[in-house]
Amino acid sequence: MKIRNRVGRCWWALCHGVTSLLLLGPYLATAILVVVGALLTPVAGAGYPVLLLGRVLARAAAALERARYRVLHAVHVEPPAPRRLPWLRLPLDPVMWRTTAQLGVVSTVGATLGTVALVLVTTGAAAVVAPFLVDRVHWPFGIPGTVGAPDAVVVAGGVLVAVGGFLLAPALTSVEVAAGRALLRPPHQAEDALRRRVETLTSSRERTLDSVEAERRRIERDLHDGPQQRLVAVALQLGMARRALERDPGADVSGFLTAAHGNAREAITDMRSVARGIVPPVLTDRGLDAALSGLAASSPLPVTVEVRLGTRPHPAAETIAYYCVSEALTNVAKHARATAARVQVWRDGAELRARVSDDGVGGARPTGSGLTGLADRLGAVDGWLQVDSPPGGPTDVSVGLPGFPEVTRGR
Repeated sequence: MKIRNRVGRCWWALCHGVTSLLLLGPYLATAILVVVGALLTPVAGAGYPVLLLGRVLARAAAALERARYRVLHAVHVEPPAPRRLPWLRLPLDPVMWRTTAQLGVVSTVGATLGTVALVLVTTGAAAVVAPFLVDRVHWPFGIPGTVGAPDAVVVAGGVLVAVGGFLLAPALTSVEVAAGRALLRPPHQAEDALRRRVETLTSSRERTLDSVEAERRRIERDLHDGPQQRLVAVALQLGMARRALERDPGADVSGFLTAAHGNAREAITDMRSVARGIVPPVLTDRGLDAALSGLAASSPLPVTVEVRLGTRPHPAAETIAYYCVSEALTNVAKHARATAARVQVWRDGAELRARVSDDGVGGARPTGSGLTGLADRLGAVDGWLQVDSPPGGPTDVSVGLPGFPEVTRGR
């Protein structure tokens, strides 16, 4: 396999050298148009038509170069974002000049090194076949039909030269490829990447804040509809018992007390349900393994839990991983029509990873409301979400959390 890959790289590098020779003329003409247009532009704008033509041709040549790198070397060079420049700034377009420099590299260094590789390979091939053809050729002017060296030496030398040129082709073309990757990428790639990163984090932060606000309203609604109503009932029943005792110290208030006791127990149960939706105490006390085992035990379908962690992760990472697994298991129970599920949590270097798999019908979409919330929660801490759910199943939901700084935990 390694030999096949090496031969493939040499072959595509040789093809690159040949195409550099074929593109020598068009590229050189384009570079000349750009330079001449830029030089003539200060003369009453006479060079603008030439400069515009050169700029268009340079843009087409840059697209062709990116295609060459992608096809011949499996190298992707990101194109710069399209920008509109005012007329007066056209001669100063950095993308145009970087492309022109690349065309100059192809027309000089690339064409020269491509010629060297091609000459070596073709000369060696010619030396290999020459002894077999020289006696059959009718040479003019009485040139003898023999070679100056023994045929075996000529063939061996031709093989060495051809193989050497073939193996040297990647090294000879690497100079041009490196120059192309440096010159054809966006001139402000770092700034563009930083801007995209800021935009992503801003969008993720906004969605996270919306999610937190929605969660706050849910908790408030759950407290209002559940424990608060129970506690109000407890207060009313205790108040009625007190008034009954004030009217008649010997009155039987056991019914009021029994009802108040029942409502108090129901309020405690409701409070536990609400608290379980925030951060379960078992997660804080005993870690992910115990918390996920509790999730699996309360799931309506069989869930296998496998946690492989040498040490406990950061509390924030534990909490996010717990909620991701909880949401994924909820989706399995609601939509997957599965008979079983599996939860795996492990470390990959400094990264904490989790995977929830099921044998359901598949078809889960990352754009669904639940998975979008997970992606937002993970994006806020530079995590990632991957969903593999072909129609018919099975479904794998994988998440990754970056390494958080270690903390000292108390007993």
